[in-house]
Amino acid sequence: MFSEERKKQIIELLATNERVLAKELADLFHVSIDSIRRDLTAMEEEGLLKRTHGGAIPIQKTRISPSPPAIRYSEGSEYDQAIAKLAAAQIKDQDTVFIGGASIHYAMLTFLPRDIHFTVVTNSVKIADSLREEEHIDLYLIGGKVKKSGNITDALSHEFIRHFNLDICFLTGGGLTATGLSTATPEVALGARLIAEHSRTVICLMGHHKFGSASFAKILPIAKLNLIITDEETSEDKIRMIKEQGTHIIVAKKEA
Repeated sequence: MFSEERKKQIIELLATNERVLAKELADLFHVSIDSIRRDLTAMEEEGLLKRTHGGAIPIQKTRISPSPPAIRYSEGSEYDQAIAKLAAAQIKDQDTVFIGGASIHYAMLTFLPRDIHFTVVTNSVKIADSLREEEHIDLYLIGGKVKKSGNITDALSHEFIRHFNLDICFLTGGGLTATGLSTATPEVALGARLIAEHSRTVICLMGHHKFGSASFAKILPIAKLNLIITDEETSEDKIRMIKEQGTHIIVAKKEA
């Protein structure tokens, strides 16, 4: 089978399974893993898919609607949990931190430290409700118009943000590339950028499924991110790309 024929079948498999593994493709097509890796690399360069550590996933559009509440406010995947656990470990006694309303932020709640006192600033009604009875956490909810998602991202919230100084902000978005962090909507991007400007440390939480993709609205360039936490499915090439730009990146390992 020629390379172009393999590529066509790989696209069909991605449409059906939403993920392919290099080893399984090599067995399926009776070729070496190196041949499959070359196919996947070429397909990524053509904008047909996005490579991960062990294979590939479909390329995503620049504007994607938020996940429904049942998915957003769940424990998340094992990869989300690994990132969330490592992120929560960055919080120290007396820190003031921003935790937003994305699914990865909700996953952090399970792992937040309980033996220290710290302050959480959030723009998510759901996150605030989950933390409001925690005696070791001082909680502030950013004000403004509440969206159906339960998040607050309007002009009033932007003005509210300007009144805070934060030790850490945990940002995420719709994608992260060599040019920086981005998200689906301009108002969310502006809010995240303001939060970063008022934070001493900016930590980006980015799973492999969004790593290497660019969303509609730019938030920050790579150089403005102090730390990136991703998972072990992110391809080594993409991790190397970040390191070459001088930004620290940590790969969170899922529990065995």
